Amino acid sequence: MSNRSAPPTPVTTYHPLSIGAHWLTLALLVAVYALIELRGIYPKGSGARELMKTWHGMLGLAVFGLVFVRLALRAIYPTPAITPPPPAWQHRLAEAMHWTLYAFLLVMPLLGWMLLSAKGKPIPLFGLELPALMAPDRGTAKTLEAIHEVIGNLGYALIGLHAAAALWHHYVSRDDTLHHMWPAAHPRPLLGIATQHEHGLEWKGDRS
Repeated sequence: MSNRSAPPTPVTTYHPLSIGAHWLTLALLVAVYALIELRGIYPKGSGARELMKTWHGMLGLAVFGLVFVRLALRAIYPTPAITPPPPAWQHRLAEAMHWTLYAFLLVMPLLGWMLLSAKGKPIPLFGLELPALMAPDRGTAKTLEAIHEVIGNLGYALIGLHAAAALWHHYVSRDDTLHHMWPAAHPRPLLGIATQHEHGLEWKGDRS
């Protein structure tokens, strides 16, 4: 009698928690950018404008915390392989893009936190108040604000490139990259056997 176990089922999508964290990050980023870009519809010093800036900061800090959740999920759950496999240079470029995005998602909220600290303003977070990271300093605040704005503008390009790469994989390379992160792209069976079917997997077995 053989003691060899059955080969592991191939991973064809990211874990549902990773997928949820990815799309939640996108939703938060849309809100963060919208709040700061649209604040100009209200006059300076108005309550509505200040409220938009407060929510901009709080949602940015939520992104900051979510990045650590995503990094933990990335370490715990396997990353699905792309089918068909891309050239090695594309894989290296994609890895570089991913880590650049993670750095952006960490640096921007941290700069915002430092900026509020340098301005001597409170750092609210959904009913809590975070500690200042530095003493108030007008010169430092101006420098941080300029850096925050420049990197924020670069963020548009990073997010756009990330989206364009996903569409390239789907419509030009015609691989399964986009399906990996698409919600409910491939149901995960409780029991079943995976068989190759075109670019994805077809599951056979008990789905109850």
